[in-house]
Amino acid sequence: MNEEVNELVELIEKEDYKKLKNKITDLNEADIAEILQDIEDEEKRIKVFRLLPKDLAADTFANLDSDVQQSFIKLLSMKEAGAIVENLYVDDAADLLDEMPASMVTKILANTTPETRKEINYLLRYPDNSAGSIMNIDYLDLKASLTVEQAINKMRREGKEKETINVCYVLDKKRQLIGYIELRDFVFNSPDTLIEDIMNTNPVYVYTYEDQEEVAAKFSKYDVTVMPVVDREDKLVGIITVDDIVDILEQETTEDIEKMAAISPTDKPYLRMTPFETWKKRIPWLLLLMISATFTGKIIQHYESALAAYVVLTSFIPMLMDTGGNAGGQASVTIIRGLSLNEIEYKDFFKIIGKELTVSLMVGLTLAVANFAKLLIIDQVSLVIALVVCLSLIITVIFAKLVGCTLPILAKKVGFDPAVMASPFITTIVDAISLFTYFNIATLILGI
Repeated sequence: MNEEVNELVELIEKEDYKKLKNKITDLNEADIAEILQDIEDEEKRIKVFRLLPKDLAADTFANLDSDVQQSFIKLLSMKEAGAIVENLYVDDAADLLDEMPASMVTKILANTTPETRKEINYLLRYPDNSAGSIMNIDYLDLKASLTVEQAINKMRREGKEKETINVCYVLDKKRQLIGYIELRDFVFNSPDTLIEDIMNTNPVYVYTYEDQEEVAAKFSKYDVTVMPVVDREDKLVGIITVDDIVDILEQETTEDIEKMAAISPTDKPYLRMTPFETWKKRIPWLLLLMISATFTGKIIQHYESALAAYVVLTSFIPMLMDTGGNAGGQASVTIIRGLSLNEIEYKDFFKIIGKELTVSLMVGLTLAVANFAKLLIIDQVSLVIALVVCLSLIITVIFAKLVGCTLPILAKKVGFDPAVMASPFITTIVDAISLFTYFNIATLILGI
């Protein structure tokens, strides 16, 4: 790809636009978008883009990252921007305009047709990340009274402008969804067969205000490539296709990973973020975690006399804290993933606690036995010190596993994102628990 980018840049430098146009228009729109994004000079990038035919330009634009789209719109004239929006699928156009200043949106929409403006404004009224905000209203609907031949004729007249005709939806007089028919059904039935006789009357659908994660879960559950979107009156208002779901899954997974790493989510790729933007996303959580870690310091200060009497206890603090943090992190990541895949629900709360309690006992005992041997053979500490450390280790692992599995479930129950309750947050809690446990056991056994 880099060679193609260099060749295109070289052709731009030579102003050989004829050869440049011939070369780039033979490529797939996804490949063109990738090449455009690799061209760092915005002026050169826009020159290449302007060489594309109208339809290819719109398809290429839809494949660009959102920040590159924004930069393109700023460089294009309002008339050019309007033409791009006009040729995008309505859901893609709505996504683009939703991130732009209202003044610029108004100017761009002024260069589109009244029908396009109406459709885009219709989509923009839905909340972000809802089914309504990602749906496409370019779908093909049929009446149950049509014959297969009449339906095919309608597909020929209108289907070219629709996002997909693989599945057509059957509506009644009130535009309520009553069934669907797949493209293969037209092929395997005679022309005079009525749609109502061959349609599937049990369509799977989503409501306009359903969260996009729930929509993605339904796509996975029912193994479909397109899903209808209905309003509160069960009237069909749009469709969502699987290519939109792929983008959603990537977005949601990235967001969860960032939250689990204590980073505020961002839509921009890493290399397109400035150092200041990266700092702004990371510093809030780091400040919060640093302040919360103050509790750990307070616990150590409280038990200074114990540490002074048995200095050797200090050397095992990092091991206990790290093991507890790792144990809690394992449990939290497993539960968070299960919640995101809808494999775990709140009703499973006590079942999960029972399982993690069993696992933590097994893990804790295994680690304690291995550590006990290490303490006596390698570290050569006394038997009583080894007993204090290993008992603390078992209890720390048990508490860490329980905290790691319960916090994400409780977070989701009260409406928070479970990913927030991931490793960094849980590690801070477990650190305090492990130290408190360690010093109390040492005080009890050593009598300090």
